[in-house]
Amino acid sequence: MAQADAVQAATQRLRVRVRVRVRGAVQGVGFRPFVYDLATRMRLDGFVKNDAAGVLLEVQGERIDAFLDALSRRPPPLARVDAIEVEEVAPRESSSFVILDSVDGSTETRIVPDAAICEDCLDDLFNPASRFYLHSFIACTHCGPRYTLTRRLPYDRARTTMAPFAMCPDCARDYRDPANRRFHAEPLCCPACGPKLSSSPAEIVAALRAGKIVATKGIGGFHLMCDARNGATVEELRRRKARDAKPFAVMAANVSSVATIARGMEQEFALLQDRARPIVLMQGRGVLAEAVAPRLNRIGVMLPYTPLHHLLFHAAAGAPATRSWGDAPQELVLVATSANPGGDPLVKDDEEAQERLAAIADLIVTHDREIVTRIDDSVMSVVAGAPAFLRRARGFAPEPIELGGDGPCVVAAGAHLKATITVTRGREAFVSQHIGDLSNAATGRFYRETAQRLVDILDVTPEIVACDLHPDYFSTRWAEEQGLPLFRAQHHAAHLAAVLAEHRIEAPALGFALDGHGLGDAGQSWGGELMRLDGASWRRLGGLAPLPAPGGDRAAREPWRMGVGALAKLGRLDAAARLFAHEPRALEMASLIAQGYAPPVTSSLGRLFDAAAALLGFSTRQRYEAQAAMEMEALVVTPRAMEGGFRLAGDELDFSPLLGALADRRMSPREGAELFHGALIEGLAQFVARAATAQRLDIVALGGGCMANRILAEGLTTHLGMLGLRPLLARKLPPNDGGLSLGQAAMARAFAQSRIPKELVLCV
Repeated sequence: MAQADAVQAATQRLRVRVRVRVRGAVQGVGFRPFVYDLATRMRLDGFVKNDAAGVLLEVQGERIDAFLDALSRRPPPLARVDAIEVEEVAPRESSSFVILDSVDGSTETRIVPDAAICEDCLDDLFNPASRFYLHSFIACTHCGPRYTLTRRLPYDRARTTMAPFAMCPDCARDYRDPANRRFHAEPLCCPACGPKLSSSPAEIVAALRAGKIVATKGIGGFHLMCDARNGATVEELRRRKARDAKPFAVMAANVSSVATIARGMEQEFALLQDRARPIVLMQGRGVLAEAVAPRLNRIGVMLPYTPLHHLLFHAAAGAPATRSWGDAPQELVLVATSANPGGDPLVKDDEEAQERLAAIADLIVTHDREIVTRIDDSVMSVVAGAPAFLRRARGFAPEPIELGGDGPCVVAAGAHLKATITVTRGREAFVSQHIGDLSNAATGRFYRETAQRLVDILDVTPEIVACDLHPDYFSTRWAEEQGLPLFRAQHHAAHLAAVLAEHRIEAPALGFALDGHGLGDAGQSWGGELMRLDGASWRRLGGLAPLPAPGGDRAAREPWRMGVGALAKLGRLDAAARLFAHEPRALEMASLIAQGYAPPVTSSLGRLFDAAAALLGFSTRQRYEAQAAMEMEALVVTPRAMEGGFRLAGDELDFSPLLGALADRRMSPREGAELFHGALIEGLAQFVARAATAQRLDIVALGGGCMANRILAEGLTTHLGMLGLRPLLARKLPPNDGGLSLGQAAMARAFAQSRIPKELVLCV
């Protein structure tokens, strides 16, 4: 009887069938072959397929519980599983497990970011016995391009730029083989059937060794490359690209090679090796050409992330036959900077490269696989013990940020500089890759393309558009063209809302927004604002004492103007002749102010940095954004507080005493930079602590471009923590304007879900 019961129970288990819905980033990551392998090993029947909502599968058999456990605990490396929904369905007659064709429909899934080549593919790339030996486009389900080659979802080869490349019999066999890691790998190809490079790695390396500048087409656009140890070539690249001083990123062959050019913390080396392979700021050893990062102590370093990158270093090493070369230090270090001459968007197409890069590059290397989406390299730093973005792009975009709750679909237009666009769908916010400065027509077109692509690939219908208060931003004008209810978010409130949104803070909180410029509620120039935020509402509690900014916006490019403004505030215009003897216009401006000219004023911390730099004798002109502040930061070893360096006067934090000490110029630039940072950290912390007590709040969001300064960010978070407060830094997005669109979206959603009559949205 017991045996009969056991047989009956076993039969019953075999007749159980479940339908499983897997949501998240589960297409293009090998999820279907993973499910197939799991089900066949457990002898389950059923099917799996991609559809508009993600992955749908049904399994039937005895080991369903074990299958579901493995499904949730061991997904493929690139997968991001948001939810697994299981329901029991009627059993069917079946005797196998199959992968079905994808199903079109309203899209609820998402595409994953591009990923660096995996170790398994590297093994094949340098294995002479492999048919993928030295193949520049090797990829599998665990690595390679995704977002940059996908036209639409669901993710299948026919919907990517690999569609024109018909698989050869060998690749077709791998594609259909469940035991092969290329099983249903959509970018799959080999030398017989894949894209082709216009120049070989050996030819490229020969050009680099000869001091040439080479443009190479990658997965998201072109790089401009040259030998980072060749000072004359790096200077020539600067001249041709019209990039006078802004630092270049460099690429080294491996971790041991990086260690020869930079000193790094354990977290920085770990970040370098993240599958996104971002550029990571590290302490330079001073062994590369000075022109790589003039007057800065940190350099941006990245590791190879495409097969071609590895092939270049392999060729430079003499094309060794074994894999061991890949771990040894390599002499060659390459400048690898975005190919975007004149501040235009990154070049991504072959014809565009021939037209726009011919005057810069001595050799242009193309290939015949189209790039759908242009995307720059991401730039990151380790701040207060954790990764932080300076630019979020390749390897991360368009990975969504969880918002914690559903809401209307918002398209947020972002800022004018470091522009990004955010589109929300349900509980998620999808922030675009870095777009850049919207001052020229080409970037404006890229901006419009990006907005349309995000809306299309997410398959959403926007309900609200959010933008900045500034009426002259390109992004604001674009938002006004959309014909949707319009939410106008104050710039600094949006900075802080972005930080609170990524940390999922919905309760009232304090925030300090510290940046270069943003339009205040009545048209003022703000940039050092202490606020209380609660959803879509905000209230300014105080800020930095205003400084005269002679010339208005021009003061951001010519720090001597802020130096003269500081002297005017101190009542020491007579010192202009001593401090700015080399700048005749400074003496003229000092004379104008003495005669009654009243310059506009700003509360911007960015301009306070410029004033300090000018008083300390740093460059009187900036050739890139925040140059003076970055050069000051590079000098700091240990910040030093200054007794009486600031005053707390009502709702203002005044650093006039500090500026007066710097104007005396009885210290070296390093001493002045350390004194400035130390006083700044102490003053900001005390100002916040006083407001926290008055407001009875302990959460403090710290946002704005000045929080990209690691000395300031780490010092301020440490001090606030010692005062019993909970400081929050931006982690999933940059603290600068690159994260602004998320804050705008969060505020617009909060407003739409509030009790304020929605017809007022157009007036906000």
